[in-house]
Amino acid sequence: MPDLLIELFSEEIPARMQGKAGADLKRLITDGLVEAGLTYAGAQAFTTPRRLALTVQGLSAESPTTREERKGPRVGAPDKAIEGFCRGAGVAREDLEVRDEKKGQAYFAMIVKEGRPAAQIVAEVLEATIRNFPWPKSMRWGSGELRWVRPLHSILCLMTDDAGAEVVPLDVDGIVAGNTTRGHRFMAPDAFTVTSFDDYAAKLKRAHVILDAEERGAQIWHDATNAAFAQGLEVVEDKGLLTEVAGLVECPVVLLGEIDEAFRGLPAEVLQTSMKEHQKFFSVGKGGKITHFITVANRVTADDGATILAGNQKVLSARLSDAKFFWENDLREARAGMGTWLAALDNVTFHNKLGSQKARIDRIAALAREIAPLVGADPEAAEKAAQVAKADLSSEMVYEFPELQGVMGRYYSEAAGLPADVAVAAQEHYAPLGPSDDVPTAPISVAVALADKIDTLTGFWAIDEKPTGSKDPFALRRAALGVIRLVLENGVRCNLKSRPGVLAKAKELVGVRVTQGGSSFADENDLLSFIHDRLKVYLRDRGIPHDVIDACLAMPGNDDLALLVKRAEALAAVLKTDDGENLIQGFKRANNILTQAEEADGVEYSYGAEVKLAETDAEKALFAALESQGAAISSAIKAEDFAGAMGAMAQLRGPIDAFFEAVQVNADNQVVRRNRLNLLHMIRQTCGQVADLTRLAG
Repeated sequence: MPDLLIELFSEEIPARMQGKAGADLKRLITDGLVEAGLTYAGAQAFTTPRRLALTVQGLSAESPTTREERKGPRVGAPDKAIEGFCRGAGVAREDLEVRDEKKGQAYFAMIVKEGRPAAQIVAEVLEATIRNFPWPKSMRWGSGELRWVRPLHSILCLMTDDAGAEVVPLDVDGIVAGNTTRGHRFMAPDAFTVTSFDDYAAKLKRAHVILDAEERGAQIWHDATNAAFAQGLEVVEDKGLLTEVAGLVECPVVLLGEIDEAFRGLPAEVLQTSMKEHQKFFSVGKGGKITHFITVANRVTADDGATILAGNQKVLSARLSDAKFFWENDLREARAGMGTWLAALDNVTFHNKLGSQKARIDRIAALAREIAPLVGADPEAAEKAAQVAKADLSSEMVYEFPELQGVMGRYYSEAAGLPADVAVAAQEHYAPLGPSDDVPTAPISVAVALADKIDTLTGFWAIDEKPTGSKDPFALRRAALGVIRLVLENGVRCNLKSRPGVLAKAKELVGVRVTQGGSSFADENDLLSFIHDRLKVYLRDRGIPHDVIDACLAMPGNDDLALLVKRAEALAAVLKTDDGENLIQGFKRANNILTQAEEADGVEYSYGAEVKLAETDAEKALFAALESQGAAISSAIKAEDFAGAMGAMAQLRGPIDAFFEAVQVNADNQVVRRNRLNLLHMIRQTCGQVADLTRLAG
């Protein structure tokens, strides 16, 4: 069984496209081979700035011959129908067979597809892949019609087995497949032949090309950390930058440079962002101070990179001079109180239906003041923090580097002489942006972060800009998850909807008119349902089943997320015990019998269960258990001790089981029957205090 080696050699492929391109090459080739009837043992794709490569191991030497029997028209059908069937099956009319069927005779064709050599199939699949490759952007060059991300220079396509290596015949717009490639553009530009994947990878390495992107990244990180360590420094970890740089070089050469003293007073985040975005440099320093940088060259030079490093330092100094200019101008405005920045935001539209950024800041500030007591923050401090939290959006530094919003807000708030917790809130109020981000814990930060996200949700809900399907242009799902995490991870107790609810206050601040009466809070209900949907996803990821969440959502007070989750966690825990699991089965049996009886009789059995009418010890014991445990459940729920309430409910498992083993509910005596059905209602009512158990699965 031969091995296949493919290389598509071109001008530089953008680093951001390489990972997906390698995966696409592997998918398109292997899918095409399998669809054509070939099998293979394994495949692996590789990318460098100038090449896409694929190795397929254990490829079958040819596709199998297949036979397919296909039924055609009935005998006596119109000639056109029979001829059309023959064309579709690829057979002559005289080759058709006539067979007896239940409804008469019919034509049958035997379609034979002869097996083909693997090389022929590979050529077809590879040409189709090249011509239809899904590049995000592609180009034509010269006078040809072929499109590729950058001009394609050569195709290597080789099949190797014990007998040797064979070039797969292929010509794509004048580019003829062969068994040659080239090494590093500068250090080994001459062509050389290869005979197998192992030979290919080894010769590339000798020609100063590391084929595996992960190996290039590992070498860059190893050399960079070693170079920094030798100077008593550390490299700031950045996995995204490492992946990108590994896609820029075939022969990584790490060079350590020094940042001019004139720029070391810039905030570390400014240095990191400027060097990363403009130069693709790694930041190096110690103790939070950035003093050096790592650049990765693509070649070894006679002067050990001195000329390259000098050029990079010159360009970096120009970039950092701009950053220093922005920083010094911004500091002057910050020390003056940031009033000009805030006024400028009145001319910046947040959304044409929701007003300016300044109007939004005013809403957030008012809402933060309302939320502050709920999170243990000073209302005036929370309001002040919200007023200045987005002032840096008008700064020159954030205009140049938008990703520094919030970070610069903290620096500028400190420069303005504001309290430390107010300054920190300017940075932290954006968090959490993703599921793995840290959640703010400082009270003022929590108040402003909640106000920011709730204003976003309420505003876009009010103008009917809700997420639809996979579309969420305003990141409202992320905002809802942020609210959930801020509330739960800080133990915040607040009612989102119940008057005076946070959502209602936010809606009032947005200024959307609502009708009086029962439909006043329809929008809040809809928005709360959206938050509940995100909460379900959040809790399912933490092992709480969806039916348990639904059972707790059906209870009063479900707009207090902390209370809701506390109830759900307690119910999930008790359902993992034997008593809890069996109790639910007993409850469902009671509920089913009661529901069926009420439907059949047209009445509700919800009053009048009397212990004096009990005929058996099991009935009397259940009455006693429901009375004692019902009181215990009520007391525990009042104290928000859901674990205690669930534990008291689980104590009913024995009496309920004993009742159903000893008692026939639908007794002949109608007085006894009604009393027992009312007793089942007591079970439903008592257990229903903890959650809507009818929503549990199973």
